[in-house]
Amino acid sequence: MKWDLDELVAKHDVPGAQVAVLADGEIQDEAAGVLSLRTRVEATTDSVFKIGSITKIWTATLIRQLVDDGALDLDRPVRDYLPGFRLGDAAATESLTARHLLTHTGGIDGNHFTDTGRNDDAIGKFVATLAEAEHPFPPDTVFSYSNSGYVVLGRLVEVLRDKPFHDVLRERLVVPLGLRTAATDAYEAILHRVAVGHTRTGGEVVPVKEWAVSYCAAPSGSHLAISARDLLEFVRPHLTDRALAALREPQVDSVPDFGGGVIGWGLGWMLYRDGVVGHTGVAKGQKAFLRVVPSAGVAVAVLTNSTGGEPLAHEIFGAVLRDLARVETAPLPVPPPDPGGIDAGRMCGTYRSTLYDITLTSEQGRAFLTYRARNDIARSFLGGAESRVEVVRLNDDSVITAEPKSGVHQVLSLVGSDGHGRARFLHNGAAACRIA
Repeated sequence: MKWDLDELVAKHDVPGAQVAVLADGEIQDEAAGVLSLRTRVEATTDSVFKIGSITKIWTATLIRQLVDDGALDLDRPVRDYLPGFRLGDAAATESLTARHLLTHTGGIDGNHFTDTGRNDDAIGKFVATLAEAEHPFPPDTVFSYSNSGYVVLGRLVEVLRDKPFHDVLRERLVVPLGLRTAATDAYEAILHRVAVGHTRTGGEVVPVKEWAVSYCAAPSGSHLAISARDLLEFVRPHLTDRALAALREPQVDSVPDFGGGVIGWGLGWMLYRDGVVGHTGVAKGQKAFLRVVPSAGVAVAVLTNSTGGEPLAHEIFGAVLRDLARVETAPLPVPPPDPGGIDAGRMCGTYRSTLYDITLTSEQGRAFLTYRARNDIARSFLGGAESRVEVVRLNDDSVITAEPKSGVHQVLSLVGSDGHGRARFLHNGAAACRIA
C-alpha cells in the first residue's frame, strides 16, 4: 500500500487532499497540498473538508436511531409523521415512505432548488415548498437520486426529535463519537483549518466564491465538514453494530450505470461490487469519497478541495482495497476505442428533468446531447440557455461523453421502455423522462 500524496496532488492538479485508512482497528491518516490557492494555508490532518452527499449516510443513521427507538416505521407514509405534509402529486403524498426516501425511489425531484434561508426553520420551509413542485414519478417507478428526498428525511428527524437538524446531528452522533473536527454549519467550520473548494475555469484551477447552498439542504449534504480521520470514526461503529449494519443491506438490487461503479443501493449506502459499500459527495468545489469493505474491516476516506478529485481518489482506492481487502476497484469509465454508432431508434429523443430538456441526436455518425435550460438556475449551471456535448456508444444501454470533465467521463444510461421500442428514461443517477 504505497503512494505519495504530494505527488498525487501535483499529478491531478488538486490543491489539497486528506486520506485516512481504517484497518485492524487503527486509523492512519495524512494530508498534502493547501486548503486554498488564495491563502496557501497548508492542509493538515486536522483540517476540515466538506463531505457533500456522504452526509446522507449520517442522515440515514439518525433515521435508523428513530426506528430503533420505536418512533418511526420506515414503511408507514411520511404524512403520518409530518403534519400538513404535501407533495405536488396527491397519490404520492398518500404513499411516500421513509424507505422510498432512503433508497431514492420516492419520485421526488432531485434538483428542486429553493432558498429558504439559513435559520433553524429552513428545512421545514423547504419541505413545505414541495407541495407546489413538480413530482416527476410516482413512488416505486424508478430509482432516481434525490437530494430533496433527504431533506424530507431531515425534517422527519427534526419533528420526531423536536430539535433543529444540526442540533440532533451533534447530540446523537458528533458528541457521542467524540468527533473533534465535525462542523455542522459554516459558523462551526470557521473555527477549524477549513478547506475551500476549487473549480477549473478557463483552464485554471481557482477557488470558488461560495461555501454552501441554503441550509435547507444540510440533511442531503450541503454543510457538514470534517477531517478524514473523524469521518472514519463515524464509520467505525457501522462495522460492528448490527442495527447500523442493516443500513447496508440491499434495497435496490440494480441501478442504471452512471459511471461511478454503483450496482445497488442500501439505506443511505451506495453498493459496489465485491461487497464494497460507500458514498461520494460533491459540495461547492469539493469532492469527497468513502469506500468500506465490511467483511475485511477496512475503510478508506479521501477528501479533496477540487471538482477534479476523483482520479486521485481512484488511485488511492486501487492501492488500499487491493492490498488490505483483496478487492480490485473497477476502472474509471473511458470511451471504447471503436465505439460504433448508437441505437438511434431506441435512444434518440428528448428527455425532461426539472432543470433541463435534454435531446440526444445522431448526426452523420456522431451523437450529441443538447441541454436546454428550463429555468434560471439551469441557465446559471450551463452558463447560458443551451449547452452541447458529444457522446459515443459505451454499450447497448449507455453512452459516454467523448471528452472528460474534471478528469472523468460522464456515463448516461438509456433505460425502460415507452411502449414503442424507445427508452423511457435518460439516466445519469437521476432520471429524465422521455417527452419526445
